[in-house]
Amino acid sequence: MGRLVSAVCLVLLIACTPRGQVTLAPQAAAVGQVQDVFIGTTRRQEQDGSFGPKRSEEVRFARYDVAIPPNREVGEINWPRRGGRADPNRHFLTTAQEVYQSNPAFQNDLRQQLALSDGEAVIFVHGYNTNFAEGVYRVAQFAHDLKLPGTVVLYSWPSAAEPLGYAYDRDSALFARDGLESLIHEVARAGARRIYLVAHSMGAGLTMEALRTAAVRGDQRTLDMLGGVILISPDIDVDVFREQARAIGTLPQPFVIFGSDRDKFLRLSAALTGQEQRLGSLSDVSRVADLKVTFLDVGEFAEGAGHFVVGDSAALILLMERIVDIQGAFEQDRQVRQGLIPGVVLTVQSATQIVLRPLAQVASGVTQ
Repeated sequence: MGRLVSAVCLVLLIACTPRGQVTLAPQAAAVGQVQDVFIGTTRRQEQDGSFGPKRSEEVRFARYDVAIPPNREVGEINWPRRGGRADPNRHFLTTAQEVYQSNPAFQNDLRQQLALSDGEAVIFVHGYNTNFAEGVYRVAQFAHDLKLPGTVVLYSWPSAAEPLGYAYDRDSALFARDGLESLIHEVARAGARRIYLVAHSMGAGLTMEALRTAAVRGDQRTLDMLGGVILISPDIDVDVFREQARAIGTLPQPFVIFGSDRDKFLRLSAALTGQEQRLGSLSDVSRVADLKVTFLDVGEFAEGAGHFVVGDSAALILLMERIVDIQGAFEQDRQVRQGLIPGVVLTVQSATQIVLRPLAQVASGVTQ
């Protein structure tokens, strides 16, 4: 009963949070740094041209250029309130947008961008309770803060963007799995040599389903193009994840899971599904220790709901830049490591799990 009450309180808190919206402001390009975001979506396009929560069997393609404001902290996103004045010094604003009328037009623009990034592309898949604007701006923020050298692509699937829309979102994630596989093919056809997948929350389950589907279809070419997979706070049943991994076979490497047993959203998900934990909130990683995955425990950095710690924490954003170096260092010898990431101490708990703590905590002997 206590878990259910906590879940209801969290839902009510989420419902009161202001929602993101696309604000077109071409003049913001002269103030902020512009991040281009290519988009594949299975959201239905509304009459006003926006993409809403309803589902579309057709994958549509778009591009949004987002100005990142100069007056902000790393990991922070601000947008104008409805009816409020847009300030390019403080707010994330869209400087240009295009919805492509044909796949070749999308591919041509994407091909030009890929040529500038040595053929590398990063496809982000957002999570539960996310509207179109929030997905676009979060990806722009993440890519900008990480200084990603690759072409940035968002897969925007039809989330209801409602705190009480969990069941709708779970069905939408299943509905949208073929769309993600289709987007991967489009990016490959545009000339990508290497594709990295980064998925958050419920989007992680969608991503695993798309990879499983590709494996079952014998689409090894798509799987071979993947340069790595990162699941952030994955909202996946652990047994389901194991079956998905078994069907995929050889998992793309590196395969990294960011998780925390302090994640309040995953506690809500576990309560709604009648479980103790989800993949992203495992306290006992021995359940996935036989799989070739690396579980990074970021619970010590959690604040608030703690559901997107990697994107909100400046220290962990730096960690994302060094993810391959970190994995390689710990494969050579397993011990406490300082210096790989400023302000972060990494400790190997097992062959699968690495625990991250702020250096200030370690120095003072403080734990939360």
